Amino acid sequence: MPTPFTNLISAQELAQLAKPDWRVFDCRHLLSDVGYGEKVYSEGHLPGAFFLHLDRDLSGPMTGRNGRHPLPDPHALARKLGAAGVSATTQVVVYDDAGGMIAGRLWWLLRWIGHERVALLDGGFNQWVKEGRELSREVPHSAHADLDVNLHDWVVTTEDVLANLDRQAFCVVDARGSDRFRGENETIDPVGGHIPGARNRFFRDNLDADGCFRPAAELRKEYLALLAGFEPQQAVMQCGSGVTACHNLLAMEVAGLHGARLYAGSWSEWCSDSARPVARLYLSGLRAKQQSHHAVGHLVKR
Repeated sequence: MPTPFTNLISAQELAQLAKPDWRVFDCRHLLSDVGYGEKVYSEGHLPGAFFLHLDRDLSGPMTGRNGRHPLPDPHALARKLGAAGVSATTQVVVYDDAGGMIAGRLWWLLRWIGHERVALLDGGFNQWVKEGRELSREVPHSAHADLDVNLHDWVVTTEDVLANLDRQAFCVVDARGSDRFRGENETIDPVGGHIPGARNRFFRDNLDADGCFRPAAELRKEYLALLAGFEPQQAVMQCGSGVTACHNLLAMEVAGLHGARLYAGSWSEWCSDSARPVARLYLSGLRAKQQSHHAVGHLVKR
């Protein structure tokens, strides 16, 4: 059996190597327009691609206290994937048109429930189109398959993060942009700032100018510097709602740095309780590259 793709696959590799039993999933989505993905899918998608919606398919119900994109029930997710023909031996390819910002979530979810044969289309829909490859408007159908769930212990809870404020047993890394991390320009969540002690790695820094992942050696060097004092398996990734954090988890896998976990509730869950502390940074004239550089921190007890 050929070696499966488990992190990235290029457009050329997908076009040349895809087999009828492979499954491709379109995850295009805009936070500002929840109907966007279905609209652009209907206008044209990769041949054979099924559509999955971030809110309905890749997230669970919100309670107001569990973040904006809670993890879906793993067995419900497995049934949806099985309905598209995904079994234990299926090679899955996921894509979006945002550099993997959304599709990275499905990549991680599949691995979380025990399916390692999943890869992100490097460069996504945009790269596929750029190379002049075929699109389709046909909605595929598949015979049902059974996909077992073998859940990995890769999820960190808010209680774990609270306890870690004192213990510092793991390193929290925030995938949001540096302005939102500092507590500025917060337009999505009701509170600006970050978890005290967190470090910042904007997920888009994993990509080159074309929206493809940067070389593994570069990513490895940067993540090792970011995690200074911690091993890769001590890294816990978060973002606003547990979506772009998966992009950083994928980047670490590409870099050969394994074992990092996800704080799925992320900032939107953390800031939903006013008893939890919030850290903010104020620039002192120079642009902050990391949380401690050229910035003055301020811890807020709300």
